[in-house]
Amino acid sequence: MTEREIADLLEPWLSRIGDEDLREKVVKTFALALSRSGYRTREAFLRMPFTLLADCRGITFLEHTLAVTAGAVGLAQGQAAHYRALPYPLDMDRLIAAALLHDVGKILEIEPDGKGGYRKSRSGMCLRHPLSGLALAAEAGLPEEVLNGIGCHAREGEGAPKTVETILIHQADFATFDPLVLLQKGTLIL
Repeated sequence: MTEREIADLLEPWLSRIGDEDLREKVVKTFALALSRSGYRTREAFLRMPFTLLADCRGITFLEHTLAVTAGAVGLAQGQAAHYRALPYPLDMDRLIAAALLHDVGKILEIEPDGKGGYRKSRSGMCLRHPLSGLALAAEAGLPEEVLNGIGCHAREGEGAPKTVETILIHQADFATFDPLVLLQKGTLIL
């Protein structure tokens, strides 16, 4: 996929990043991941599930990524709208960039199995997505605060210092994952 095609897939969020250099590095990170992945066509990538740990119910990696971005931004906006003053700085450009990239390492972690399904790749067996995503983003030149959002959004970040953006991404990520796990276990109250 071209960088233009990648950028189009990340809308409407990518264009909300005011810093042009940051926008370009987000796209570059996706391009690096896709160039090293098992996804040879746009269609194959667009069918990729967002996790192998639960029944995704058809929710794709891209849908999950955009939903987490919307959720993290919504959490930030909710605080900004209802707190008299935010007690900490909140950078919306970094929030959106890190949210779009929080699972970019899954492009290396999950691969087509050749039978119409998906499996954990060799890369995924060696490194979970927060670590491979962090490495890709560092290679693309993203700032440390964005790297924190990628590397610390999941269990790898437990006990580590985090930016407020990372915390919002973590909460939005698990708000999209946990209901599917509970649904699969039969413990989601419907």
